[in-house]
Amino acid sequence: MAPNNLVELSGRYLSFAEREEIALLHAQDFGVREIARRIERSPSTISRELRRNAATRGGGLEYRASTAQWHAELKAKRPKVAKLAANEELRQYVQDRLAGTITAENGKTLGPVVKKWTGRRHGRREDRRWAMSWSPEQISQRLTLDFPDDESMRISHEAIYQALYVQGRDALRRELATCLRTGRALRVPRARTRRGKAFVSSEVMITERPPEANDRAVPGHWEGDLILGLDSSAIGTLVERTTRFTMLLHLPRMNDFGRPRVHNGPALAGHGAEAVRDAIASSIVTLPKQMRRSLTWDQGAEMAQHVQLRIKTGLPVYFCDPHSPWQRGTNENTNGLLRQYFPKGTDLSRYSRDELDAVSAALNSRPRKTLGWKPPAEALRERLSSARRRRVATTT
Repeated sequence: MAPNNLVELSGRYLSFAEREEIALLHAQDFGVREIARRIERSPSTISRELRRNAATRGGGLEYRASTAQWHAELKAKRPKVAKLAANEELRQYVQDRLAGTITAENGKTLGPVVKKWTGRRHGRREDRRWAMSWSPEQISQRLTLDFPDDESMRISHEAIYQALYVQGRDALRRELATCLRTGRALRVPRARTRRGKAFVSSEVMITERPPEANDRAVPGHWEGDLILGLDSSAIGTLVERTTRFTMLLHLPRMNDFGRPRVHNGPALAGHGAEAVRDAIASSIVTLPKQMRRSLTWDQGAEMAQHVQLRIKTGLPVYFCDPHSPWQRGTNENTNGLLRQYFPKGTDLSRYSRDELDAVSAALNSRPRKTLGWKPPAEALRERLSSARRRRVATTT
């Protein structure tokens, strides 16, 4: 049987020539991974191809290239009737778990009265409808447990999303999207939801940080962050991992704060990339070179100029993984101590550089249990004097 369509496909799909190669190798009893290696495809692609497009007329699964090509072309025809539109029982199952009401033991429907759906996402501080709100993935996976022997009761989570967001397929009503966790009226492209920070590359991730920073044996490795206050006011914090010595960065607001910001201009609140870069540089250069080994920060936009900071000070900057504050545990703990002086919701811009220096001095003079009840300032002095003695011994 010759294939009906000889138009060359994109690399995303298997071609007829590739299917012929698969058939020959499969007939020679080569395994899935070996076939995948030879035609440079994923093993999962080969496994699905052998399972889905094999000939079944003889009661078994015999793979022939021409039959497989016919199956693939048949499945690729568009438009198709949506599975939820064709299967009433499946559609009802999906709707009940997605949008089924929450009821009391007496059958009374519970939850707030909500506005009629207008085609837009719910607003801030607005009540949302109470529903079962299973995710499409939960529904898809539960079907195999509730209907283990009924292959017609199967649907992928992507097909459910398509039924909600791509209308005209007579499957699910658009307003049922409000029962999803996000409640979005429009689907956000995957590329947008997973978009990373342009200034963060694999070379500056925390996994590339020198191993000596992990055991805290060598001083000079710092952790940094911002603590935020009222009206976008902020103070920068730097904490040395070994001695817990703390430095506070003064980040005053710019003169034009409160006015419309110029497009691509500096952050008027005072903690933009340039301001943070300059504040770190002016503080860190007061330390000896051996105390400037690395700085670990989260992926906040205030560190977008980390390359310029490294050029200016020689301080390498490494970034934590997203949503992983424990990778800067020392800094997070110190920020908690600083909240005693700078409570949340207060204006941090009112403090001068001298006042911040006084607070850091007070914190660095507190005895710390983890340092054997030595204060951080004393631990830092001991480290510096020890390093100085070693340098003198080596030169003499």
